[in-house]
Amino acid sequence: MFATAIRCIAKKPKPKLKPIELKTPPEQTQTITRVLFDIVKEHGPLTISETWEHVKDVGLRGLTSKRHMKILLRWMRERQKLRLVCNHVGPHKQFLYTTWFTNPKIMPQPKSRTDSSH
Repeated sequence: MFATAIRCIAKKPKPKLKPIELKTPPEQTQTITRVLFDIVKEHGPLTISETWEHVKDVGLRGLTSKRHMKILLRWMRERQKLRLVCNHVGPHKQFLYTTWFTNPKIMPQPKSRTDSSH
């Protein structure tokens, strides 16, 4: 118990990230974020990869790369347009983007193999 307390005290806190400053013009940012919000609202909760697939289907002009999309999603989180939820799938974690107003649909847990082998 004492060792646990020492470990907790010894851990360094996460460094605070400075607010994101976007380099795209405000009108373009507004258009892109509106499309991203609509995608997440309509199809969400979504992972980064799933969001990127939907963006490619839409053919969003002005979004240069997946990295650019991730920066914009983080920027939208800072402004509380989107939120990030964690979905535990067994020992793995899955991070999903959702709007503030939708209840996240939690993915069903996969059945363990021990049930079907007998």
